[in-house]
Amino acid sequence: MVMTYRGDDGGRRMPPPRPGGRSRDHQRAQMMPLPGRGQSPYDERTRPMGTREDERQYAPPPPRQDPPRRPVDDDYPPSRPPRRRRWSFGKILLTLVLVFVVFLAGIWVYLEFSIKRVDALADYSGRPVAASGTNWLIVGSDSREGLTAEDEERLATGDVAAAGGGQRTDTIMVAHIPDNSTKPTLLSLPRDSQVTIPGHGKNKINAAFSLGGPKLLAQTVEGATGLHIDHYAEIGFGGFAKIVDAIGGVDMCIDKDMNDTVTGISIKAGCPQTLDGRSALGFVRMRHSDATPRSDLDRVANQRKFIGALVSQIASPGTLLNPFHFFPLLGSGPDALTMDSGDHVHNLAGLAIAMRGISSGGVVTTTVPVTSGSAENWDKTKSKQLFDALKNDTEIPDSVITN
Repeated sequence: MVMTYRGDDGGRRMPPPRPGGRSRDHQRAQMMPLPGRGQSPYDERTRPMGTREDERQYAPPPPRQDPPRRPVDDDYPPSRPPRRRRWSFGKILLTLVLVFVVFLAGIWVYLEFSIKRVDALADYSGRPVAASGTNWLIVGSDSREGLTAEDEERLATGDVAAAGGGQRTDTIMVAHIPDNSTKPTLLSLPRDSQVTIPGHGKNKINAAFSLGGPKLLAQTVEGATGLHIDHYAEIGFGGFAKIVDAIGGVDMCIDKDMNDTVTGISIKAGCPQTLDGRSALGFVRMRHSDATPRSDLDRVANQRKFIGALVSQIASPGTLLNPFHFFPLLGSGPDALTMDSGDHVHNLAGLAIAMRGISSGGVVTTTVPVTSGSAENWDKTKSKQLFDALKNDTEIPDSVITN
């Protein structure tokens, strides 16, 4: 049942006022702030009635909060470890190459400052001018420096006084390296050759070394051959034997038994056989034997043959890659070798590369043409043809090649 209130307004009346005598509209009017005045005193006690949107409109903004900090505890998952770089084949190869280059550079520096030096080449009035190619003067001296009495006896070097005193040369060679495609040449000068020694007249060529050392010998060779000497290398008895022993000996083919009646060294025939330092020194010096009927001419031929085998074996992988041969060679080489003060390791390396083909026929080996088996006098015509070919880097005529 619906109850209505009727009155003068057409039978419908407003509901009776609430207790207290204040209507809803009157309450709402009291809560609204007046224009130009501040906040209503009722704001603190009452809240306007309305929708939720009205509540959100009048709600104060939330206080500003800092972002949450990262908790620090053992339960937090660790960060991902950095990815390790993998070594590729190219990087490994590059590293090995760099190590090898540094190793070679170290050896180069060691040899450069360890090899003994001497002033062997000097300018003088009338010196031959430099021509085509490069010429080395290679000397094997009878120096016994660094040898004990036991070493001299073992190597059968002989007595210095018995040899005439002083220091002499058992080996004198000129190595010519051309500037063109012609073959290099290894030329032997017999030690008994009669030549003019500046300031000393005519004498055996090996006497120049005992009279004035390397400088006088180089000047004598230049005057006798007309060749300009560019580099100088010398090795003594003891150094020669040490180098041979350092690489484990040198393999040679010996055609006939060799028995030296002066030194007492004997070498049996055989191919191949390994010559140690003592046997190798006896082989390159031997001339008093049935196997060397031409005396000094046979000896210089054997010297060239041995140098070819020695250089080939030093440059072989069996020596360079074998630490038991390579490092002893490095230790004995600087003490055994003497070079001119103006020479360097790269010059010596160029000589070794050029002479590597002696055993295979890639190098012309010959002796200065002589007039007799005593090898005291040179054949002037043939000698001039030989020396002119070397000056001009032309092929040496077969008619002047003597082996």
